[in-house]
Amino acid sequence: WPDNFQFKVLNFPRLWTQFGLSIQTFLDPIDILFTPAHTLPLLRKPGLKTVMTVHDLGAEYLPSMHQLKQRLYLGFITKFQLKSTTKLIAVSKATKKDLIDKAGIDSEKIDVIYEGYTKISNPNDSLRDVLNKFDLKEKDYFLFVGTIQPRKNLYNLITAYDSYLGPFDGVPKLIIAGDKGWGFDEANRITNLLGLEDKVKFIGRVADSELSSLYKGSIALTYPSRFEGFGLPILEAFEYGTPVITSNVSSMPEVAEKAAILVDPKDINEIACAMDQFLDRKHYPSEKDFAKSERFSVNEKNRQKYIKLGKEQLKKFSWEKCA
Repeated sequence: WPDNFQFKVLNFPRLWTQFGLSIQTFLDPIDILFTPAHTLPLLRKPGLKTVMTVHDLGAEYLPSMHQLKQRLYLGFITKFQLKSTTKLIAVSKATKKDLIDKAGIDSEKIDVIYEGYTKISNPNDSLRDVLNKFDLKEKDYFLFVGTIQPRKNLYNLITAYDSYLGPFDGVPKLIIAGDKGWGFDEANRITNLLGLEDKVKFIGRVADSELSSLYKGSIALTYPSRFEGFGLPILEAFEYGTPVITSNVSSMPEVAEKAAILVDPKDINEIACAMDQFLDRKHYPSEKDFAKSERFSVNEKNRQKYIKLGKEQLKKFSWEKCA
């Protein structure tokens, strides 16, 4: 690091912002306190200028999809922190609009600064090795990436997958990579209810190097979230040459623009039809078993179209531009 950087560790395992960081503002001769998250110490050195980053106001827009403690905390920071900070960074125009509409923040106080993306590669984790680990074949699965919680809309994604591919044998799988967050039981329940245990796989959180391989090996990223402040998996997919299906609401059209297939996240048929654009079906009427009379192949022409568009869209984002 350059010589003008100093690092300090605040040894507060809990509530370090409100206690450890609060105390530090009085001890250090700082002029500006910048936090890359939407939290600030309520008690801080008088006159200290502050810059706070807001990633989303999802709990305000979709209260039923967030835990009570999240909703209460959002109200708390909206009242005391968003309005008291000197300047706000919103990670998208959609988030800025939310801050104005839902929190009543003056638009002049908010700057939109897009997030970047981090390219991750590990030569020790080859594509074949990673796919073998998860019992997968290249271009034989759709991918979802993110913490499993209600606003990620997995109920509709799994239902859409079932409506289009569920009845047939030999179909691409749906791989869900992410931590089991609040609401995981509901996603697991609908999977079991539809009898998709062999086709919809919850593989948990994976290492970054493995995740890059999972992107590269997939047919497309399926990311029909109900609400996002930004949506980093969209950029990750663009980086690794993965076509994207995402929602036409919140910040996602802003991040993806025309480089992704945009769907209404509440419309199961739209999600299924988007997946259909990356596959070709062949029907074999001689098969007696209806479930075995369909064969699927990847529509590589359509995939390449969106891969190319994604690479172009990715040029608009970087951590250097963010800084």
